[in-house]
Amino acid sequence: MKIAVIGAGGFVGSRLVKKLQSEGHEVGAHDRSTGVDLLTGEGVPEALAGAEAVVNTIDAPSFDEDAAPFFRTTTQTLLRAADEARVGKVVLLSIVGIDQVPDVAYYRAKLEQERLVEAGPVPYTIVRATQFMDFVEPIMSWTTSGDTVRLPTTRLQPVAVEDVVGTLAEAAATPPRNGIVNVAGPDVFALDDLGRLTLRVHPDGREVTVDENAGLFGQVPHDAIVAPPDAHLGTTSYEQWLQRSHHA
Repeated sequence: MKIAVIGAGGFVGSRLVKKLQSEGHEVGAHDRSTGVDLLTGEGVPEALAGAEAVVNTIDAPSFDEDAAPFFRTTTQTLLRAADEARVGKVVLLSIVGIDQVPDVAYYRAKLEQERLVEAGPVPYTIVRATQFMDFVEPIMSWTTSGDTVRLPTTRLQPVAVEDVVGTLAEAAATPPRNGIVNVAGPDVFALDDLGRLTLRVHPDGREVTVDENAGLFGQVPHDAIVAPPDAHLGTTSYEQWLQRSHHA
């Protein structure tokens, strides 16, 4: 099967390209470094020529209000080109719970992106993932001051990127759902407890204190970004992932 991956040089896209290739698919790996730019439209028709599916894994360059026009333009460009190229389906990587978090600009922008895909001319599958395990440490760094990490008790369900990539690969290779597939890690944590667990395995002198208003996740309702009951659950726990990364 011929599958185009947009954002192929990114955190998820690069792994997805390898996964699809290992499964025997013909993969077109595209991003701005290969001359494909969804903002300008440059190289997009050529990237999609002959493709049976296209997976969009690109991310906005910022988490603020600028995310909305970025996602709007790039998604409209991709949908228009996919329709003209008669691509069989579009697969979009998105985020669990974004329709429950109206106060976060980035989540509003991703929700608008989803709605463009849903209303677009090409059959689709939206893969919503919970927070990547790799991003827990950056989340902690955003609210670190000296030796103190301030974190709210917002509940997260961190997922291994490999589990998300597997779900994206399956979505690309199977008929479009014209709906949403959720993927999450096996365990739910309060964010402050997740921080403490991280520092037990990777101690660096910092300690976690609860601050319900700290950082982006202080704006997220308590259970908003925990996966719904029908989600696909990954097989890698956060503790397993921590131990593996600790010995890497």
